[in-house]
Amino acid sequence: MTEVVECDLCPHHCKLAEGRTGFCKARTAKGGEIISLTFGEVASVHLDPIEKKPLYHFFPGSWILSAGGYGCNLKCFYCQNHEISQKVEPGHKVSPEQLARFSEEDESIGICFTYSEPLVWYEMIARTAPLVKKQGGKVLLVSNGIIEEKYLENLIPFLDAANIDIKGFTEEFYRKHTGGKLEWVLRTVEKLAPKVHTEITTLVIPTLNDSPDEIKGLASWLAKLDAPVAWHLSRYFPMYQCDIPPTEEKKLRELWGLAKDYLPYVYLGNMAGGNNTYCPQCGSEVIKRGREITMHTKDSKCQRCGKEIWGIGLQ
Repeated sequence: MTEVVECDLCPHHCKLAEGRTGFCKARTAKGGEIISLTFGEVASVHLDPIEKKPLYHFFPGSWILSAGGYGCNLKCFYCQNHEISQKVEPGHKVSPEQLARFSEEDESIGICFTYSEPLVWYEMIARTAPLVKKQGGKVLLVSNGIIEEKYLENLIPFLDAANIDIKGFTEEFYRKHTGGKLEWVLRTVEKLAPKVHTEITTLVIPTLNDSPDEIKGLASWLAKLDAPVAWHLSRYFPMYQCDIPPTEEKKLRELWGLAKDYLPYVYLGNMAGGNNTYCPQCGSEVIKRGREITMHTKDSKCQRCGKEIWGIGLQ
């Protein structure tokens, strides 16, 4: 009888016979154990502006080494990174020690695990993050948030900031369009936000997750967390297997207005004019983001009224 091994890294809990791969394509059963197929390999590595993550309230204007492997524990038919998320192939060889050294080079403030779904690259993160922290670097995570609690708790002490993708605010959306569950992601955000600087991204897709009620519902939920967050409403463009027309800019601005009734820091991604930070008290522009980042703050406060701007004091 073929031995079956359960992978308990994420809530899918794939049960794998010898040599079979899980939902994420990045983990397999070998010799009665679950092993990573992507450990020691990168699919993509770049030096990026931190705003590209996007993280707008964590060391604005800085640069960070960004790295990711192959595979993902969701199957979004509109995936913006499907070239590396929906397959696993040999990557560029790199050790945790090498990644940690690379994170000290150029202008990088540390390392960001991103691009595909970094949580299925768990062993690589768990080995690399402590090395980066020991060097004095920052460790960031850009993720769909789908991981079992015990593994998340193992990572939290090494994380400085995270951007979690909440793809929609209904279980139906997650079930029909991602292969996951909303409750899995919300649980992660609830665990992260009080302990790690957290920002949220939602790709707004026409007819699927763009109803005013859904946006207001998620904004209200985020506002009730035990810690502040910034929310990035990102404009969708057709990608992968999805041919729905792009999000209309007018509609996205309307949704931004609804979200701002609940949250002080809401941004519009993938469109001009939505990335500046304004003081939640007096409305003055405190961070202007263009080719360069211009700060209108003093001691992390608005120059005009003195209101503390969340996250800016991290510098």
